[in-house]
Amino acid sequence: MAEQTTPGHEPYYVPERSKLAIMAALGLFLSVFGAATFINSNSGKFSDAGGGGWLLTIGIAVFIAVLFSWFRTTIIENRAGMNSAQVRRSYVLGMQWFIFSEVMFFAVFFGSLYYVRVHVGPWLSGAGEKGVTTLLWSGFNFEWPLMQTPQEAVGGVANQMMANNGVFTGPERNLAFPGFKEMFAWLPLWNTVILLSSSFTVHVAHHALKADQRKKFTTWLLITVALGFIFVALQAVEYYEAYHHYGLKLSSGIYGTTFFMLTGFHGVHVIIGATMLLVQLLRTFKGHFTAEDHFGFEAASWYWHFVDVVWVGLFLFVYIL
Repeated sequence: MAEQTTPGHEPYYVPERSKLAIMAALGLFLSVFGAATFINSNSGKFSDAGGGGWLLTIGIAVFIAVLFSWFRTTIIENRAGMNSAQVRRSYVLGMQWFIFSEVMFFAVFFGSLYYVRVHVGPWLSGAGEKGVTTLLWSGFNFEWPLMQTPQEAVGGVANQMMANNGVFTGPERNLAFPGFKEMFAWLPLWNTVILLSSSFTVHVAHHALKADQRKKFTTWLLITVALGFIFVALQAVEYYEAYHHYGLKLSSGIYGTTFFMLTGFHGVHVIIGATMLLVQLLRTFKGHFTAEDHFGFEAASWYWHFVDVVWVGLFLFVYIL
């Protein structure tokens, strides 16, 4: 550790060299490579994923260990008074850029959904100047949610003009809005209520902390964490129903792919956000936050609001429209 001081400027803490960045990159590489191998195996079984499942698990474990060590060091440094105002500003900017990168991450997925629904789907059914149905997928009619794949429309794999890597069968049912009569048995509606409620509760907790109302802050943060994990549990139930009762899978054409891609990545972000808030809750029991110094919680709450906003977009464009 070192502290650099320039006349006329505030002290600036410079940490020691660390291998944590390299270890984080290694963990992320193993996670992404393992996830891609697992998904491409198309078996849905951990043991049949060509080692991808194990690589994914190891990569996540390494990355979590790195984050634990890294954040622990940062917390110790801040509580020791090593962080100047300039360092704290850098934390704020870093979190803002991180959330912006996440916005761009989901923008790609929403853009893909838009491109499929507005352009590719109609083209495959013969609409517009780029329509190709008469050449490739005779008899295919595009509708959303897509219940019949182009492969099914031509009578299966053997009858299609272009080869691919598997059989793609449309789902038996979809997860779109079921109508007002069945609305209250529709899981996405309850998940929306839960997540929007959690955005309100974390906002109340934030204001309680600023007012130095510790008990109120802890209570509302605990409620927020509980709501976050309830959302994850309900989404797991929804996935079970989709897979076993609706026939909706990754192999169910572009509807299944976009559905699991968008809701799955969002679910992962909810788990990350809920875990971040849980860590902040545990820190409150050790008295880590004050009304003036609580950036750890503030950053987690920003991320949680971002996750809520993304879900509103998902609810509208994946389930409703």
